[in-house]
Order: sequence, then C-alpha cells, then structure tokens
Amino acid sequence: MMTAAQATWTIAALATAGVIVRPWRLPEAIWAVLGAAALVVFGLLSWSDALAGVLKGTDVYLFLVGMMLLAELARQEGLFDWVAAYAVEHARGSPHRLFTLVYAVGTVVTVLLSNDATAVVLTPAVYAATRAAGAAPLPYLYACVFIANAASFALPISNPANLVIFGSRMPHLAAWLAQFTLPTIVAVVATYLMLRLTQRGALRRQRIARAVPPRELTRGGRHTACGIAATAVVLLACSAFDVRLGLPTFICGAATAATILAANREGARPLIRHVAWGVLPLVAGLFVLVEGLVRTGVIAALARHLAEAVAASPTGAAWIAGLAVAVACNLMNNLPVGLIAGSVVAAEHVPSAVTGAVLIGVDLGPNLSVTGSLATILWLVALRREGQDVGPWQFLAVGAAVTPPALLLAIAALLAVG
Repeated sequence: MMTAAQATWTIAALATAGVIVRPWRLPEAIWAVLGAAALVVFGLLSWSDALAGVLKGTDVYLFLVGMMLLAELARQEGLFDWVAAYAVEHARGSPHRLFTLVYAVGTVVTVLLSNDATAVVLTPAVYAATRAAGAAPLPYLYACVFIANAASFALPISNPANLVIFGSRMPHLAAWLAQFTLPTIVAVVATYLMLRLTQRGALRRQRIARAVPPRELTRGGRHTACGIAATAVVLLACSAFDVRLGLPTFICGAATAATILAANREGARPLIRHVAWGVLPLVAGLFVLVEGLVRTGVIAALARHLAEAVAASPTGAAWIAGLAVAVACNLMNNLPVGLIAGSVVAAEHVPSAVTGAVLIGVDLGPNLSVTGSLATILWLVALRREGQDVGPWQFLAVGAAVTPPALLLAIAALLAVG
C-alpha cells in the first residue's frame, strides 16, 4: 500500500514522463493536466491547493502570452523570414559564415524575445531559408535550439524559467547583469565552438547558393520589429525598477498586436488561432504537480540539505546545486525542476552564487537532451511541422559534446565574478 507521498511522486513521475515521451502523440499539455487532475481526484491535493498552485503561475502565463503574441506577429508578418533570408544573402556562399550568422540571430532573438521564440518562430524561418539556399538544414537548426538555451540567462526576460526561479525575488537589472553577463558570454561562446566542432563535417560537405530570392520587409514586419524593440526597452526598464515582468509583457504584446492589426485592417482571429495556447495548460499543470510535491515535504528536505551544503562550503554547494539541477532537468524537464528549485532556494537564504548556479543549471543544462527544456520540445514540434525529425539519441550525441564544457565554464565564470 503506497503512502500519500509515494502516490504523489508516482503520479508526478508518470505525468512528467507523458510530457516528455508523448504517448500516442497526444499533446504535452494533456499529460500535465491529467496528472494535476489525478492528484485532486485521489485526494492527494485539495481543490483549493490546486487552484493556489495554478495561480502561482500567473506572472509566467502573462509573460508567455505576451511573448507568443509577438512571436506569432513576427511569423505572420514575415519578419523572421526576412532576417533568415538576410543571413543567407550575407553568408556569400559560405556554410560556416551562414552558421555563424544564424547563431548570432538566434542569440539576439533569445536575449530579447525568450528562448521559446527562438525555438518556435526562428526555427521554421531558418529551415525555409537554408532549404532555399540548397543547404542541409540540420546544422543550422541545431544552432537555433542550442543558442535558445545557452543565451537564456542573459536577461530576466530571456527564459520563462528565470521568472519561475526568482518569482517575486527577481534581482535588480544591474545586479543581474553584474552576475550573469560574463557567464552568458562564456556559455554562448563555448556552445558555439563546440557546436561548430560537432558540425564541421556536415558544414564542410555543403555547397550553398550565394543568394536566395529577395524578401521585402513589409510595413507590418517593420511595425513588428519596432514593437519588439519597444517591448525590450519596457522590460529592461521593469527589470531595472524591480517590476514583475508578466503584466508588462502581456500589455506590450497585446498593444503591438492591436496596432498592427488596426494598421492592416485585419481581425484578431487568425493571429489568436495560431498562437500555441497549449503551452499555458502545460505550465499550469506543472505548477499543480509541484504544489503536490511540496505537500510531501520534499522542498523542506532539499532546503535543509542545501543549507547544510552551504554551511560546509558555499562554492561547493554552488557546484553541486548547479550540476545536480542540470542533470535533473534532462530527466524531468526544466519547468518542473525549475519550480522545485525555485521553491528550495526561496525556503532557505542561500548565497547569490548558489541561486545563480541553479539558474544556469535550469537554463543551460537542458541542452544535453531533447527532454531537457520546453524550448527544445517546442523546437522538435516545429521541426515535425516541416517534415524533419531528430531522434533522442541523435540529439544526445551532439548535446553530450556541447553541453558539459559550456555548463562547467559558465558556472566557473559565475563563481569568478563573485
């Protein structure tokens, strides 16, 4: 006979496995919601506690909706298609130069629009542009997904997981930049170098066109670019003044959408229909699952162990926490791990270096496998829509070469800046 705690852990494990494996090709959100519902139905979590878990994600939902609106606008108005075609044009027939340009574009998109936008919107644009140039798209698609995670702790807005880890304790923007700028640079450069090393054979064998049919940036595309730039400015200001990012992101995304739809004299239905709304119940279900795990006492136990490790050696605790979280993300996905880790670091006062190492583990660690992050799962979905697929072992072969050096160097850089 299982105890309540064992039953909760079993349901959470099965639900997480469903999200990762997608039995019968059912959407990821279904498994998260079924797991959350099972906790309530079997009396392991009350309705009020489940609702409290859902409401804890309000800031994340608002952030995601705002970013998804901006990303879908960029797709519909051809902004990213134009950017990808621009990269092909300026590669001047060099696969290596094209790889570098795609990686650079992915870095900018991740930093300013979040890693999910890079996975969902830039990936199809890069696929189309590379096919038009006669290139084998896979090396450039790897560039999209690996930079989506490697650059995702550059700013608080670069990854929804950042909001989950810090919540209402989000550092001031100046403090964030002081702590994470060097680790971000190290992670981005190390990931690039290792990814180039793993893809050198595929790139060497390619011959690509020196030009592709030109794409003119439409008025809507220019307006979308302005909206994205304005949103980045607003969110940086919010970070600087310790304002939570969810509502401002939603307002910026909605305002940009309303402005462009009004200028184009279009209705909102096509835009709304193509937004990936399934992400919201997925995240909500994961919040409820973590709320159930909290009731089993796991957060208190982990917080106690973390406090003991910090007392013994803050530097050692940072290394252990960062690496353990990175491994856990690839076993469970970084959203539930990020929720648990955020609760643990909030339960105990820990040095900023430990919290920073946990964040790097949650953001960069998932590059090891296809199961690691929501962005990677969304990247796989985008590939399948284009008729391309990457198997878990195929991805792991690349991730095992790329991720450990970048992760170790990023944590070392974090500890070096204090």
